[in-house]
Amino acid sequence: MIKFAISGFNELTRNTLNQVNRCESNRRLDGQIVVITGGNAGIGKETAYQLASRGAQVIIGCRSLEKGNEAINDMKATNDSVVLKVVKLDLASMKSVRLFAQQVEQLVDKIDVLINNAGVMMCPEWKTADGFEMQFGTNHLGHFLLTMHLLPLLKKSTGGTKVINVSSIGHMLGNIYFDNINLVNGAYKPFKAYNQSKLANVMFTSELARRLGKTTSGQSVKAYAVHPGFVDTQVLRHISMGGQIGSKVVKKFLLKPEMGCQTILYCILDDSVANESGYFYA
Repeated sequence: MIKFAISGFNELTRNTLNQVNRCESNRRLDGQIVVITGGNAGIGKETAYQLASRGAQVIIGCRSLEKGNEAINDMKATNDSVVLKVVKLDLASMKSVRLFAQQVEQLVDKIDVLINNAGVMMCPEWKTADGFEMQFGTNHLGHFLLTMHLLPLLKKSTGGTKVINVSSIGHMLGNIYFDNINLVNGAYKPFKAYNQSKLANVMFTSELARRLGKTTSGQSVKAYAVHPGFVDTQVLRHISMGGQIGSKVVKKFLLKPEMGCQTILYCILDDSVANESGYFYA
């Protein structure tokens, strides 16, 4: 708790003083294929735009094709050269995850970067289509299943293949409740469930890095867990901020999505972490 409090205080201070680092890499991604979940809004949308602007072909997975296409139109209005496509994906449904993976397999013959970005934060006690607690089911299980289905395409990439799992410093307060993973029978608390899901993201990253090793082409698939920072996005919609005035005050301490995606970009683009895998970046 103390480590979390210190980390949170230091981060909010940096945000307020505009001392957040920006990824300075000028690396191009021409010919590379990126898949990102939740790329229609917030951090995901900004990440998708930044990578597409560097020449990558970006596939966006989101629940609403309409909202996904609206996001693509917004990005193309800024830069008409970007190549983006939206495919329907509901991470709270394993059927939808499997169908999404099948559609991606029909569209491309490899994946260079998979960004598991979409998520839900501190929602009421909801269940996924398969009966799992919503935050654990969406934030971890949906992305776990998606990664497993897309691994064959990731292993076909011939260089710099990466899986980015967007987590949070909330993992510091997390526990995995193996005896009650869905937090039923009165055990559910929004923050408790969120922290469990974010810890699962970090643990998945570590184990993925340990297991992947070298592919048949001699290339290794690297895994990175990322804390993007405290960012002003729709994921905060379930959190009470004390009304309109309180919301305005809180948002002064939050990053805009453009800065919230910088750690993701750093892990993808910066040469200094190209040979690292299994670590947590903030």
